[in-house]
Amino acid sequence: MSGKKTAPYGSWASPISADLLLNGTVQMRNQMLRWDGENLYWSELRPFEAGRIVVCKRSADGTTSDVTPQGFNARSRVHEYGGGHFAVKDGTVFFTNYKDQRLYRQDAGGAPRAITPDADIRHADMLIDTPRGRVIAVREDHTTGAREPVNTIVAIDADGRREPITIASGNDFYASPKLSPDGSRIAWQTWNHPNMPWDGSELWIGELDRDGNLTSSRKVAGGLNESVLEPEWSPSGELYFISDRSDWWNIYRARGEGDEPVCHRAAEFGAPQWQFGQRWYDFNGPDEIVCLYSEPGGSRLGRIDLDTGHLQRIELFYSTLFNLQLSGNKAAMYATSPTLAERVLVLDLDTLAEQVVRVANPAHIESGYFSIPKPIEFPTENGLTAHAFYYPPRNHDYEASQGEKPPLVVHCHGGPTGSAGPTYPFEYQYWTSRGFALVDVNYGGSAGYGRAYRTRLNGQWGVVDVDDCINAARHLVEQGLVDPDRVSITGGSAGGYTVLLSLTKRDFYDAGASHYGIGDLELFIKETHKFEAHYCDRLIGPYPERADLYRDRSAIYFAHNLKCPVILFQGLEDKIVPPSQAETFVEVCKTKGLPYAYVAFEGEQHGFRQARNIRRAFEGELYFLSRIFGFEVADGIEPVEIENF
Repeated sequence: MSGKKTAPYGSWASPISADLLLNGTVQMRNQMLRWDGENLYWSELRPFEAGRIVVCKRSADGTTSDVTPQGFNARSRVHEYGGGHFAVKDGTVFFTNYKDQRLYRQDAGGAPRAITPDADIRHADMLIDTPRGRVIAVREDHTTGAREPVNTIVAIDADGRREPITIASGNDFYASPKLSPDGSRIAWQTWNHPNMPWDGSELWIGELDRDGNLTSSRKVAGGLNESVLEPEWSPSGELYFISDRSDWWNIYRARGEGDEPVCHRAAEFGAPQWQFGQRWYDFNGPDEIVCLYSEPGGSRLGRIDLDTGHLQRIELFYSTLFNLQLSGNKAAMYATSPTLAERVLVLDLDTLAEQVVRVANPAHIESGYFSIPKPIEFPTENGLTAHAFYYPPRNHDYEASQGEKPPLVVHCHGGPTGSAGPTYPFEYQYWTSRGFALVDVNYGGSAGYGRAYRTRLNGQWGVVDVDDCINAARHLVEQGLVDPDRVSITGGSAGGYTVLLSLTKRDFYDAGASHYGIGDLELFIKETHKFEAHYCDRLIGPYPERADLYRDRSAIYFAHNLKCPVILFQGLEDKIVPPSQAETFVEVCKTKGLPYAYVAFEGEQHGFRQARNIRRAFEGELYFLSRIFGFEVADGIEPVEIENF
């Protein structure tokens, strides 16, 4: 006798509740950490504080504290996705405040004070030029009256008294300004429409005079079909950067008028720059780089000998690592694994002793409720293979009746250049501990498998992603792992786009859930912000020349083909995907008599940040599938109103 209770898949009682997911939980993905001497600063998003981002500090003596006071939210809106929202030097923190987008200076122990005008002029990716008393930042100016906001790199007086100096201008986008150790040179990354930074970008160096004015500049690397990112200066003043010219994002160094690879490897030492402020490597003295790199099984920490190019892996019990920063012999990073929640981790590079500074979710869950993801490859169209992570149902208290197979949730990530990884996705365990199987699909176009895999989506968005998600589900059905008659697809933003197109252009799924999904590509490119204004030029084709393709790849024009129940979650203040797109599908479902639910959230934008709304989205999707797939949930969930059911 196993001692387990027998109950249908989906109906298992689980301690992994929405409250457990949220109470005291912070979000660390896409956040920043920085050293200031022996003091460590990091940022965290707090759903229980209405999605406020707070800069925190751990002092050298081990005490931790909040730096950002109540009433402030350290979040930038440059590119709308933000990041790069704070910088710190000698105890003084500079941060962008979300509500007014002004840059604030906060001296140790003092209150924040604004040093930029009260206007829609945004800043990100700050660095502090202490000798010249200024802050260098990427600026996005929405006050010029131009058709698009104007992006530049500027130097701002650290006290807000003098007018800013423009260092670089004329291109559509800028990122990653970095000063050389002696302050005489500055490096930056730039790119132009229609490229996104992972399509093609350039690295430039500028010479600065004593007052910090740019006297000359030249391009170092990059181009229309080469993505370069994260310039960094070595302690001796050599410039290093990441490039994908070999098909993989590897590290290079500039030498004279050329450059050379530091370490050739079929692995990614970088990732798509959706947010500012991300770092994948740092210098451990003059002869070694400590770096993050990802392979199909997950992220690794390594050290590269700069004389030999040899890469030595540092063994850690974590499968996803991001935003690395060094100070002395200490490496700080965010770290997570399938069974360990995201955390701020400090590693002693001499002894490899670990110290956990902050854990995103402090809840303790017994391992018997955790599903360990399995990387899978599966056949897809045109004789190719694609990738995913499969999470089987797991709950050590339950088993299903013999012969029953679990319902499957197909998850498609956003981006669409994002990627799934073997992280600690509590939200996935929410499903698997109740008896669902889940597959997190890295469809063609996803990052982490080289440039060739990433460019599979060029001209094929809405085709390759749809095919790969369906083929992942078919693969699991053919393996006898899931119920072929209870397959749902879910995703947010670009993932929601794949959801809506899959439900309208294919007759495969039994249910679907769109979280702020893009339904109309023409409306999206006409109404979206500058950063993504030409994103679809590569993914679909030039507009309006290929308006026919945009209509053919927009689910809104095929909403009448919906054949299965759908639930739609939407923020009413979403500027990237306005509510009108979701409401079109609502009207079609009303007309056709299809079961549907529409859950709209006041005060939410593109992605949900408030705890009550995140909870409602979790529980609402589970309740919806329980009605559609015919099982009773064990949780006391507030019902979602399902029309036509």
